[in-house]
Amino acid sequence: MATWHVGSSVLHKVVEMEFPVTVTGALRSSDTGLLGRYPWLAPHFAEPDGSFTMAIQTILVDTGTHRILVDTCIGNDRVTLPQLPPLRTAWLETLRGLGYPAETIDAVVCTHLHFDHVGWNTHLVDGAWVPTFPNARYVIPRAEWEFWSNAVDTDSVGRADLDNTLRPVFEAGLVDLVGPDHEVADGVRLEAAPGHTPGQVAVVVESAGERAVVTGDLVHHPVQFVAPEVPSAADEDVAGAIATRRAFVDRYADSGTLVVGTHFPSPTAGWLTRADGDVKFVVERP
Repeated sequence: MATWHVGSSVLHKVVEMEFPVTVTGALRSSDTGLLGRYPWLAPHFAEPDGSFTMAIQTILVDTGTHRILVDTCIGNDRVTLPQLPPLRTAWLETLRGLGYPAETIDAVVCTHLHFDHVGWNTHLVDGAWVPTFPNARYVIPRAEWEFWSNAVDTDSVGRADLDNTLRPVFEAGLVDLVGPDHEVADGVRLEAAPGHTPGQVAVVVESAGERAVVTGDLVHHPVQFVAPEVPSAADEDVAGAIATRRAFVDRYADSGTLVVGTHFPSPTAGWLTRADGDVKFVVERP
């Protein structure tokens, strides 16, 4: 598992699964040659046939005083996802093996409420869905909860089953509904990133003059930094998502900020640069 140091904070990647996807499947584009026009995407983020690897993973932030999970993947045993059969992965055991058993987690941040970001919020015990992290505060953007909990008619490919991923956490009194600039812990804050979903946030980690940002789904692939007009397949508000991507690049390019892509496969993290006037996502520190 990859680990990054940001000042005195440590970020760990905890992978649930990885799988190959096509541009036309994961992004709202018919341009099968899109990735090939940007040679810097290879070898990590583009295959010779124009496909790429998508990761479902959690970023764990350890500040030394707080243990924070950013998104909780798909989860095991769920039968309500038409996209997938029920999973049986070792994600929870992997987390424990890193030295972070579930009962030691202080906060769970849901960047947004799509099914592949909230699954391990709960797990199945004796036929009932119960909170996986009993001592954590579950931090949920208020705008995100209000949208999905009131959505009746939506054909979103990312829609989660709130009855088994979130309502048990509410019933346990573990949820904090927050604004888009909420401070989760000292040095860890949210940053508004709407468009993919109405209340989506990114997560910013700052320590000792260093900074990292976990993207959430404002991008699904690094090509969207240089081509922000290319939507993700599940973007709810295409124009809003494009504006968020452009603002993100303007904010973080050449800033020295480590950008951790929530769905990026290894090496997952890198830096945005404007070398020669062109935006690039590079995995070697510039």
